[in-house]
Amino acid sequence: MTTPDLNLLLTLDALLTEGSVARAAERLHLSPSAMSRALARLRTTTGDPLLVRAGRGLVPTPRAIALREQVRQLVQDAQAVLRPAEHLDLRQLRRTFTLRTRDGFVETFGPALIQRLRREAPGVRLYFVPKLDKSSAPLRDGSVDLDTGVVADSASPELRTRQLFEDRFIGVVRSAHPLSQGPISAPAYAAGQHILVSRRGLAKGVLDEHLQAHGLARDIVTLVSDFGAALALARATDLIATVPESHTRHLHAGLHSFALPVPVPALKVSMIWHPRMDADPAHRWLRDCVRAVCAQVLEG
Repeated sequence: MTTPDLNLLLTLDALLTEGSVARAAERLHLSPSAMSRALARLRTTTGDPLLVRAGRGLVPTPRAIALREQVRQLVQDAQAVLRPAEHLDLRQLRRTFTLRTRDGFVETFGPALIQRLRREAPGVRLYFVPKLDKSSAPLRDGSVDLDTGVVADSASPELRTRQLFEDRFIGVVRSAHPLSQGPISAPAYAAGQHILVSRRGLAKGVLDEHLQAHGLARDIVTLVSDFGAALALARATDLIATVPESHTRHLHAGLHSFALPVPVPALKVSMIWHPRMDADPAHRWLRDCVRAVCAQVLEG
């Protein structure tokens, strides 16, 4: 089957609107002879004369009259598809965004983010889902609109990223814990009983590699899959939790926190999205909101 020349729709719309080869040619910036050739092709394609001479002018056939509104709508729809996106009206926006985050993000940044979205775009809904792994599949298939976290070296190069803030690991204990009194040495820190946070159930973490470089090893007595659980245990026991400071700001409120006595590289927390959402005005607005809210909360 031969693929139709869709440019003929523009020609047909001009001819049916103007009822004149000369005026249609002028409208499309063509010569009258070029428009006449295009009309001949339209007649061959549709199997209908479309416009026939009546005196000194042209009149449409019944088929042309039947096609007129349909062709006009097709051309208008095509033009709407191809023109740049119109200005985003946030007050009229109706959209649901899904954010995938690690525990602590919602508690720390969620309230301010929801308040901002409700203030600027009341019709927007925000769904938070847990980040159980670093797979980029949810971004590719559209089930997640925006991801947050540390960008892994193995992350897909097709993804777009923008850093939100830098974070650091800190130690957290209950307020009456022995480590809450005075300076903490690396040996004293390592000698305590620790909670290891690992989504994948690993027996050691990055911190243990840095302790090992100083000839030290932690006494890990329990393993949990998220920071919230680690801080809940630290709040009720003499166990030590090691968590990102800013990410879990509200989760470790009321507990004693301290800088780690061994140097550990900072965490660069970013937002991550699929490139197909790059130019989407509503998604771009959401990204701006997330970035602004993170900066506002951490400065406050």
